[in-house]
Amino acid sequence: MSTLKELRNERLKKLEKLQSLGYNPYPDRANRTVMVNEISDDFEAFDGKVETVFGRIKSIRKFGKIAFIVVRDISGSIQLFLSSHTIQPSDAKKGFISIKDLSLLDTGDFVEATGKVIKTKTDEISLEITELKLITKSLRPMPLDHQSFTDKEERLRRRYVDMNVNIDVRERFIRRSKFWQATRDFLISEGFIEIMNNVLEASAGGADAKPFVTHMDALDQDFYLRISHELPLKRLLVAGFEKVFEIGPRFRNENYSEEHLPEHNAMEWYWATADWEMGMELTEKMIRYVVDKTWGTRIFKLANGKILDFGRNGEHFERISFLDVLKDEFGIDVFESSIEEIQAKLKEEKLEVKKADNRIRSLDKLWKKYRKTITGPVFLVDIPVFMQPLAKTNEGDTRLTEQFNLVFAGSEMCKAFSELNDPIDQLNRFKDQQKLRDEGDDEAQMLDIDFIEALEYGMPPACGLGYSERIFWSLEGVSAREGVPFPQLKSEIDETSKDIYSDINLT
Repeated sequence: MSTLKELRNERLKKLEKLQSLGYNPYPDRANRTVMVNEISDDFEAFDGKVETVFGRIKSIRKFGKIAFIVVRDISGSIQLFLSSHTIQPSDAKKGFISIKDLSLLDTGDFVEATGKVIKTKTDEISLEITELKLITKSLRPMPLDHQSFTDKEERLRRRYVDMNVNIDVRERFIRRSKFWQATRDFLISEGFIEIMNNVLEASAGGADAKPFVTHMDALDQDFYLRISHELPLKRLLVAGFEKVFEIGPRFRNENYSEEHLPEHNAMEWYWATADWEMGMELTEKMIRYVVDKTWGTRIFKLANGKILDFGRNGEHFERISFLDVLKDEFGIDVFESSIEEIQAKLKEEKLEVKKADNRIRSLDKLWKKYRKTITGPVFLVDIPVFMQPLAKTNEGDTRLTEQFNLVFAGSEMCKAFSELNDPIDQLNRFKDQQKLRDEGDDEAQMLDIDFIEALEYGMPPACGLGYSERIFWSLEGVSAREGVPFPQLKSEIDETSKDIYSDINLT
């Protein structure tokens, strides 16, 4: 079996031969009159017509004076039928390649092909080619099929190869685009305005997370990559906007997991005059719209075999209480149990106990263990004030916030609440969070005095919600790294590349 370097060297020789003959192996454009699937989906409409397709070569078979090439574009594959009697002779100036020079082409090359739409004797839809042009010469061979490209690490590192041989992976990212487009379309249809805010912030707020830090030379000051979209959007409510949202990346300097990436895309919306009850209704409506548009179904089979059903329009998701879950499942009273009792229960449940763990982190670990058992969709309610520094207090029980979290498939997918707009209350909660930071909790929220000043000018009552593409990953049934096109990986250069580029220091 030839090595990658040997195969590449063979293609380099073909490249040199093409150039010596006067061909441009990398012209600046390609022509196309039709997508491949248009022909296959409606052969009768195209039968006998001359069309031009463009795509990557999947296979080449040559039998004397005839040949068959299969090319694929993003819509599908089609066979090209070449005969020495009908194809234009080789002409470097025009870019034409005939059967005589077909050996200069390889699988993976991009070609432009013009010919008459026909069906062959085997009843296969094809193009009877009159003109064949090389558009891009590939120097590395694509794997023949998905069975020859299965190493997970390699697939993630060379995702551009993965998407060529595993078409379902490419289609996943088409659905990912639809997911975010549906989110955007829904909110715009509800009267929300999309506003893009800064990624670099002087203070990282809006979530419990450790931020990435960078330095801006122009101001000689450290900035943080945002961990949330929240506080700038709420400043916009102060500015007079009433329905705003943003879709874009956020960054949390934490470890990878099946459900989490340090960089991921998320959406947050804020709705002036609304409370959490109105927010729950909008969320039910939104999630149903998004799954309809992305997958065309509201019923999903999860990896554990359970069925997740988002139900009919107008139906309300079940609500479960954070207090009841901790009490019924673990015997823990969220307000009365001591930190020692909580951590003893963590050990009993074989959960990690860290020296820096406080009451909030410890209760959250217990909840997350139970959360894994939930199929959903349900709304988690009764979140204590001390666990949510940005939500309004529940008038029915001042120990609790007006917050709901959408939970399904074992994860919290959305977090939303009636937004705290009392600047004095907000300042006090920020002080409590700052104390936690001072005690070693680097995920506790920073005291953002600029946000307090904004609240003092007056922010209307509002509900806000955020969700990330974890929803997409979950409903696709893939891990976080499988759910993005190019996940961050520890930098590595394989030995073959080091050998090929030996004149460059790649260490």
